[in-house]
Amino acid sequence: MAYANPEVLVSTAWVFEHHQDENVRVVEVDEDVLLYEQGHIPAAVKLDWHTELQRSDIRDFIDEQGFAELMREKGISNDSTVVLYGDKSNWWAAYAFWFFKYNGHSDVRLMDGGRQKWLEEKRPLSSEKPKYSIGQYIVPYRDASIRVFAADVLQHIIKVKDGSGTLVDVRSPDEYSGAKLHMPEYPQEGALRGGHIPGAQNIPWAQTVNQDGTFKSAEELGKLYGDKGVSKDKDIITYCRIAERSSHSWFVLKYLLGFPKVRNYDGSWTEWGNMVGVPIEQGS
Repeated sequence: MAYANPEVLVSTAWVFEHHQDENVRVVEVDEDVLLYEQGHIPAAVKLDWHTELQRSDIRDFIDEQGFAELMREKGISNDSTVVLYGDKSNWWAAYAFWFFKYNGHSDVRLMDGGRQKWLEEKRPLSSEKPKYSIGQYIVPYRDASIRVFAADVLQHIIKVKDGSGTLVDVRSPDEYSGAKLHMPEYPQEGALRGGHIPGAQNIPWAQTVNQDGTFKSAEELGKLYGDKGVSKDKDIITYCRIAERSSHSWFVLKYLLGFPKVRNYDGSWTEWGNMVGVPIEQGS
């Protein structure tokens, strides 16, 4: 059994061979935004998910014009092959992948294993910030089919109850159950309640990867989700804390397994856990 869309993953060897190709732009996106300066793949540019993709004044993403301007600044054009990688088994690289697809970019890929695998293989690093000519970029469309808001999730709970929909909570079991409201390894976004959205299945993101950060096989992934009743015929929504881990699982479901209707709730628990009038469940 092969991945449904194997072209969205490239190996570290492929990146080593192609990172300086004119039409390839390698982009590092880390949770720890200081890692890039400590050494990155030669020719890679940095994308700061916190300061460059989001607008704090409205707690939302940059708009189409903002994304196009950002791409031009990074030397990325509409026909560029964008290869994303980062720390934490590509958490934020997957988040950026989802946002690139939301903005209609056609050729975007993940480097399997991310920064961890590149370092373990002792491949070259650079401290130089590359300079590229301004890219030619316009956002062709925004793909609303891969993003949901809180109101959509509230309606989706009905689908979960009748069996036509699935909610996948990709957080740790302690976060899911509400046993721990704040996890010490994550920044505190201030959710007031612990627990999960009613009917959600707990399938932690970490179960989808190997120790070296690469994705598990299609057979293993299919069994992981199938054992929890997550199947191709369902309308699926993924969520976590602030959507970085859920983007990772969204990528697995939509691109590696080829499930046709998978959406990411980027408001995730920091929104749901603070909202007035929405239900939660606690316990395992």
